[in-house]
Amino acid sequence: MEVFPVIHTNVWDGVLAVPLVLLLTQIIKWITPVPKALIPSVALLLGLLLSILYSHRHHLIAGVFMGFFYGYAAIGSYSSSKNSWHAFKEKLRKKEHFR
Repeated sequence: MEVFPVIHTNVWDGVLAVPLVLLLTQIIKWITPVPKALIPSVALLLGLLLSILYSHRHHLIAGVFMGFFYGYAAIGSYSSSKNSWHAFKEKLRKKEHFR
């Protein structure tokens, strides 16, 4: 009996699942009054649901493991892009200020 599952990652995991979790999280954020503090939890829950119910429906441990990957990768991607955008805008603002 295997204790740890063999998890094969593919294009679905890195290129489709994480952006799908990110997109669904944004849609939920726009159409429902979810508090900002709970948005990362929503992304994590969506990642877990997507992984357990679709991607790895035949193995619960693999589904939970990859669900955390999907959710946290979406959270990190959003945070990184948001911080980069704010830093870029601040750089432009400072550049305009010194002209």
